[in-house]
Amino acid sequence: MVTTAVPAGDKPHAVCVPFPAQGHVTPMMKLAKVLYCKGFHVTFVNTEYNHRRLIRSRGPGAVAGLPDFRFATIPDGLPESDADATQDPAALCDSTMRTCLPHLTSLLARLNDSTDDGVPPVTCVVADNVMSFSVDAAREIGVPCALFWTASACGYMGYRHFQFLMDEGLAPLQDEEQLRNRHLDTPVGWARGMSDRMRLRDFPSFIYTMQRGEILLDFMMREVDRAGLASAVILNTFDELEETALDAMRAILPPVYTIGPLTFLLDRLGPDGGGPVGAIRSSLWKEDLTCLRWLERRQARSVVYVNYGCITTMSNEELVEFAWGLASSGYAFLWIIRPDLVKGDTAVLPPEFVEETKGRCLMASWCEQEAVLRHEAVGVFLTHAGWNSMTESLSAGVPMLCWPFFAEQQTNCRYACVEWGVGMEVGDNVRRDVLESRIREAMAGDKGKEMRKRAEEWKEVAVRATQPGGRALTNLDDLINDALLSRKPAS
Repeated sequence: MVTTAVPAGDKPHAVCVPFPAQGHVTPMMKLAKVLYCKGFHVTFVNTEYNHRRLIRSRGPGAVAGLPDFRFATIPDGLPESDADATQDPAALCDSTMRTCLPHLTSLLARLNDSTDDGVPPVTCVVADNVMSFSVDAAREIGVPCALFWTASACGYMGYRHFQFLMDEGLAPLQDEEQLRNRHLDTPVGWARGMSDRMRLRDFPSFIYTMQRGEILLDFMMREVDRAGLASAVILNTFDELEETALDAMRAILPPVYTIGPLTFLLDRLGPDGGGPVGAIRSSLWKEDLTCLRWLERRQARSVVYVNYGCITTMSNEELVEFAWGLASSGYAFLWIIRPDLVKGDTAVLPPEFVEETKGRCLMASWCEQEAVLRHEAVGVFLTHAGWNSMTESLSAGVPMLCWPFFAEQQTNCRYACVEWGVGMEVGDNVRRDVLESRIREAMAGDKGKEMRKRAEEWKEVAVRATQPGGRALTNLDDLINDALLSRKPAS
């Protein structure tokens, strides 16, 4: 029986506002379910574009909701489209920042006017940190707004050092020669709250690939700074994993609450697979259910699982190099190839590759990743090092091969490899022979065995954080009582 942290009387009402990309929607949905399990009425706000994608991937029932877990929509400001792909990140960031505030403010007002429909007044807003306009909308109706930083704590601190890196003349890059002269390998071991083994290349990629005035760089510098306006900052991590970065965040931000891994926390409060709320899913792509059946026919730790997340794109040449690296390793592999994985084109694999890997390869367009990672057949995860993937892999005790694409994935990769001992880097320029040797080492070599051991140790720490008396459960109650139910709007 779940005990509630909310007071008797009217049910509190949390409005959850994710950034409209799969990697942000997924953790926000988990947090929304956690709040639901703690007694909240939840309104989950998708963009109209993602609302249509959700219906296409899972059917109209996907947005039917429950009497006290409902869906709402706001426009994202971009031209209408029915493409089955994540929208351009820069355009999406710019448009949500410029156009969404009045739409969210109007929605909050409508929700407060709909109490006759069984909807309680809005108690709080919980928004993605990169949807920080939500703080302004919450202030309009006089309720607190907590911002959910869906990436890592070390990634957050990486963004906070952007201005300092520019002041020191380390970034942005001045010319292409700096890509060749090892400038990116410059040690930056003095960055507050970060690993003393950081290099310039390990900071979120925007700082060395973009100039001031470019949307993504300016947007991220603005949004991480605006976290200070929130009533609270929430992270899907646990203290033991990122202690130094979290200490630095707590020194400069409103109360910071670590409530991760959310997967374990949700399992503890109300198993995700059971009850009506367990049927509510957030996948914007149709999941291929054959993946788990295929894994059932494989031996323990015999499969390489490959998934580059929801935004990463590559050239077809890179795809082919990955393909032959996987094929040459000799191991079975499950490879997720999104319809939009190859930039501006359709993925084309050589017929020889298909013949070479017949019987030991399954390719699918999307899958239920957490279930795949928890399957005993999976031996290693080849990943883009996005934070959802990393926490899900750690929670399953699965080591990683990292090929970071952009943003704070570079930072996550560095920490996985040199701080947490659970990963190896593939390298920027994909070469089939390098990937082949990395896979063999990760699956059967001494380094791979040590990575597996460390991953399983981190899994045990994560489990303890979400057990009764653990920090995640304690922090969750403190978040609810001290921030979400405080009735004190953000400053």
